[in-house]
Amino acid sequence: MALYGDSRYAPPAAHVADIASQQGVVLASRWRRLFAIWIDGFALYVLGVVLARFGLPTVWSRVGPNLTNFVAFNPLALIDMLLFLLVNGYLLLARGQTVGKVALGVRIVRPDGSKVSAARILGLRYGVGFTANMIPVLGVLYGLIDCLMIFRTSRRCLHDEIADTIVVRA
Repeated sequence: MALYGDSRYAPPAAHVADIASQQGVVLASRWRRLFAIWIDGFALYVLGVVLARFGLPTVWSRVGPNLTNFVAFNPLALIDMLLFLLVNGYLLLARGQTVGKVALGVRIVRPDGSKVSAARILGLRYGVGFTANMIPVLGVLYGLIDCLMIFRTSRRCLHDEIADTIVVRA
């Protein structure tokens, strides 16, 4: 008969620590990430409205009582993607940050703390979400799942999982 302390029949136990905590980096709080995306969105909104006032086509050119351009494919979204890259492209590639992330002191890195490649950050982290949002129902589902995943212990959203990135304090 096995004693209580006898581990011959016990399942194997393993200590699994978070990669980020092993490397000495501190994950960004949910609030910092939320406010960073708000700053990014507000900056792009203001720039889009200003460009629309000068007659340049953007998603914000047709905003009015009918918001159907947000629930169907909108070719003007491609212009707004270029606007996003114009505003944040250099910061993302050089520092792993957007304007909002710079303002709040957070950045995007790989789970081991290394710099994120251009293909991973632009193609996987932002490109997949942008493409999903071009498809009406898929975009809504992607956005909902993406933002709800941050409430896990790892604080990684769907776009973080797809690109294998984490957001840490800068």
